[in-house]
Amino acid sequence: MTTTSTVLIANALLADGDGVSDGPRDVLVADDRIAAIGEPGSLTAQAGTETSVTDAAGRVLLPGLVDAHSHAGGRVFDPDVQLALLRQGVTTVIAGQDGVGYAPGDGAYATEYFAAIDGANPAYAGGGIGALLAAYDDATPLNVAALVPAGTVRFEVMGRSTDAPSPADLAAMTALVADGLAAGAVGLSTGLDYVPGIFASTAELAALARPLAEAGGVFVSHMRGGYETGSAAGIAELAEISRVSGAPIHVSHFHAEPHLVLGLLDELEASGIDATFDAYPYARGCSLLAMPILPPAITVRPVDEALALLVDPGERARLLAEWFPSIVDYPSLGPDWPGMLTFGHIAAAEYGWAHGLTIAAASARAGRSPAEFALDVLVASRLEVNVVMAVRYRRTDDDLAQILSQPAATGGSDGIFVGRHPHPRARGSFPRYFAELVRRHGVLDLAGFAALVSTRAVDRFALGERGRVRVGEIADLVLADPGRVRDGATYDAPLGLGEGIDDVLVAGVRVLADGALTGKTPGRGIRRAVRTTSQTGAA
Repeated sequence: MTTTSTVLIANALLADGDGVSDGPRDVLVADDRIAAIGEPGSLTAQAGTETSVTDAAGRVLLPGLVDAHSHAGGRVFDPDVQLALLRQGVTTVIAGQDGVGYAPGDGAYATEYFAAIDGANPAYAGGGIGALLAAYDDATPLNVAALVPAGTVRFEVMGRSTDAPSPADLAAMTALVADGLAAGAVGLSTGLDYVPGIFASTAELAALARPLAEAGGVFVSHMRGGYETGSAAGIAELAEISRVSGAPIHVSHFHAEPHLVLGLLDELEASGIDATFDAYPYARGCSLLAMPILPPAITVRPVDEALALLVDPGERARLLAEWFPSIVDYPSLGPDWPGMLTFGHIAAAEYGWAHGLTIAAASARAGRSPAEFALDVLVASRLEVNVVMAVRYRRTDDDLAQILSQPAATGGSDGIFVGRHPHPRARGSFPRYFAELVRRHGVLDLAGFAALVSTRAVDRFALGERGRVRVGEIADLVLADPGRVRDGATYDAPLGLGEGIDDVLVAGVRVLADGALTGKTPGRGIRRAVRTTSQTGAA
């Protein structure tokens, strides 16, 4: 008896976080699920006459990759962004990161404050997490899961206040978190170097995290203190939040020297804290220019008020004399900060020439001091500027391999798709994971790679019946040529696409064929869903 299958993938080596098949297999996809797995040639009788057949020819069939830290939530409607993600094998992104997101509320706060990180979301104008997730259904070729952003929650209840919340405020904020989780959010995110999250106390955050324990969500945090040498204090705060709330924790973009990362992870495990993390495979970071170089008391204000302060001669003189010297104490930067920050996105057209230049180089060309030039660009761009950030204590690829091979690691690009000269991590992270960790350093085999970039995140964030190549799973599937997989994006040429992944299915529908978009949009807003299937292994 034949089925109404849509796709037969023949002669593929199967790999997921549970293991690797002992030889090539055929995989039959019916509707949105994997219907059967068998020896080569064994599934022909089950395939319908309309079945589309793809000969994998020795390629590896992986579960769709999951970007556990993404800023593509508003950009997945853009075909260029869709192509950039699918050419990496990414079929699901987790958005609402760093405590700032479109929902709850009408999206205005995130659109303004994170204009240079997330951009606008053309499909959302309000209605909360439920409406946000619904906006992705059948509207994009990728899936999108969402976190409740704690900073946006604070803004919805307390506006731009820097005060501690009253009991009524805290109750209202906690209710918004619970509502978001009930609507399908996979956790709660914080951005404790950003506003307004920087003003939240540990006790406030622990209270907001309490609904996570009951709902099964995860406390996801851009930690306080700039990471690097400040990581110990950030981890200690997350551990306290977990102890008080009962919520598991996930550290966003955990960047520090390997001995710090591994030592702190060991401490968490020894103290019984359930912890995972994501990290991108690059030494440099990327963020808002305003975050490390302006005081939070300014950036928390509406843009027009902040700009009025930055153009006021007295306030600017005070900033130059009193604030800018303190930047040298920022853990990731130090006294050479003008040469460590490269312009990735500048909204002001008159400064377009500075894209790809460091602040030191651009300010010298303009005949201004680095601090004055940075302020000039921020004012002209209405604060909409992002920068690629070199780090004070440079990590080698060997260091990154040591960090990313840890069993608590998940793949997360922290990819930002705003800007003419963005960080290459947005378009290169996932093929780079493979090229560096599997092929070059050999610290992961195919199963370990699949666990890092798919299976582990699916399980951690309750993304449903994905992340494995087995019967009954949702057919988010990626065909990868192990010898060809590589990142095409570099710091000098950051818009290059990944190579070696040319065919991708989402929910059983071909969304990438021969390296090109098909125009199909089977993606969904993923609502948190605990796995119900019981089979294990890529068989």
